[in-house]
Amino acid sequence: MTMLDTPSPVLATKYQQSVAEYWNQEKDPVNIRLGEVSGTYHHHYGIGDVDWSVLDGDEATRDERIIKEMHRLEAAQADFLVEQLGALGAGDRILDAGSGRGGTSFVANLRFGCQVDGISISEEQVKFANNQAQQRGVADKVAFHFRNMLGNGFPDATFQAIWNNESTMYVDLHELFAEHARVLKPGGRYVTITGCFNDVHGRQPSRAVSQIDAHYICDIHPRSEYFAAMSANNLIPISVVDLTAATIPYWELRAKSSVATGVEDPFLTAYKEGSFHYLMIAADRI
Repeated sequence: MTMLDTPSPVLATKYQQSVAEYWNQEKDPVNIRLGEVSGTYHHHYGIGDVDWSVLDGDEATRDERIIKEMHRLEAAQADFLVEQLGALGAGDRILDAGSGRGGTSFVANLRFGCQVDGISISEEQVKFANNQAQQRGVADKVAFHFRNMLGNGFPDATFQAIWNNESTMYVDLHELFAEHARVLKPGGRYVTITGCFNDVHGRQPSRAVSQIDAHYICDIHPRSEYFAAMSANNLIPISVVDLTAATIPYWELRAKSSVATGVEDPFLTAYKEGSFHYLMIAADRI
């Protein structure tokens, strides 16, 4: 797929076109190889203590052990996010905004049995995830759509829960939360896990955070903007968990793997110097 000369209804700006092009072409082993461990493909990072014994033993299989451990940690992150969605039942409908190759959507469907819609501006991701749904035999309950999270096209008050798993850094938060509030039912739950820069360290991101932005062609937001944008759009935080310490071991392990991309050092620097936080924020729609 080549970049469009004029914006489509889904890709409304040149920036969105460039992001879509990036993810349409992306075949990064850090996403593909980890997904091949269990058949669940995530596009996010991991949390939890590392089993450092994976570094011991047969050198020939060392990297395979590291990959499996990294996948366990990213699966733990998805499980933690889904646990924050509240009490959902098979009759509920939920939205994965920025769904990637579908990993968290499948985790949520398996846990709750409810209908899941995933949206992405990457047509290749949508195609991959829908193929996954067919292979898993859940295409009647889990569907992925080529849509923009800033204008998702669903009717008002459609969803009981919505989440972003590491995808908010590509959009304006006020526009995003206005659209989420529109399609969330009153009393519905919104959850995000995201990296954000620490306003206490200044009004601009640190050098390490800027390197992360450049690597992923994204625009990491300050921590305060999440809460300001939620408050302005009838989303009231009920839980905030700082996952920074819990994600550092994942990055330390990833730096020792064959799928390291070079962005590991900026992440570790930013987290350890305190200029970058990894947060879970859960909010209710009022």
